[in-house]
Amino acid sequence: MRIAVLIPCYNEELTIGKVIADFRRELPDADIYVYDNNSRDRTADIARAAGAIVRREVRQGKGNVVRSMFRDIDADIYVMIDGDDTYPAEFVHDLIQPVAAGEADMSIGDRHSDGSYSSENKRPFHNFGNQFVKALINRLFRSQLRDIMTGYRVFNRRFAKTMPIQSEGFEIETEMTLHALDKRFRIIEIPIRYRDRPPGSESKLNTVSDGIRVLKTVFWIFKDYKPLAFFGTVALLFFIAGLAVGIPVITEFFASGRIAKMPSAILAVGLMVLATNSLTCGFILDTIVRNHRDNYELLQNEFKD
Repeated sequence: MRIAVLIPCYNEELTIGKVIADFRRELPDADIYVYDNNSRDRTADIARAAGAIVRREVRQGKGNVVRSMFRDIDADIYVMIDGDDTYPAEFVHDLIQPVAAGEADMSIGDRHSDGSYSSENKRPFHNFGNQFVKALINRLFRSQLRDIMTGYRVFNRRFAKTMPIQSEGFEIETEMTLHALDKRFRIIEIPIRYRDRPPGSESKLNTVSDGIRVLKTVFWIFKDYKPLAFFGTVALLFFIAGLAVGIPVITEFFASGRIAKMPSAILAVGLMVLATNSLTCGFILDTIVRNHRDNYELLQNEFKD
């Protein structure tokens, strides 16, 4: 069984050598790939000296790196890990086991179950953002996942080779989870211990900008994967607004037999037309999405492991 360890890296010279050594110790027969994403330090040189296969991705962003990794690398098991030494390598066997046994298509390193992420992570807005996105996705897909945005994951070949990656940055983890939920891939969460970056190592995450990008990803995938719910909600808002504007007009008409508030009447009709159009779009797009899922299932049947 061919195992590939995938490490996207951007300015991780302080930690990349240790990460490679830790995974070489745990998985001595695995191929370790480091994709350097335009680092301005010695990340690539240190990774190469540590025995990793080093490649470069010139398009900036973790999503772009993962897209290239999935396309370029052939393996039976893919282990994705960050290069910042926040995820202990010793948990990799627990994550590989269900995927190797055919019990899961993707296993996730759950940082939240033991409380290590909330205690080690010193950025309160990151904790809040994680919990908010998790609650939103679990409600949207009726799932019970505990860690949506972890960077410690293991995939089988089928998942890696058939996932269309649209994200460019750190929202890639959210996209992977959403894709797996929508396409009914089997997901297993494995509790792990999280540790904060060592002194001198700086996070590349920006709480506000990356949080907005993640929410945009959730919004667009909600629209694309759940169009009836999305446009049905929009239609309901237009319908309520139309009622709020139109009820006084209707009341006036029945009371006096005439309409004095003509602008309100026109606005109410316009809002009701928008509500009807939104609901119609939802039904049409829902049919298209269902056909897309059917085609994806046929693609899965033709895929050769």
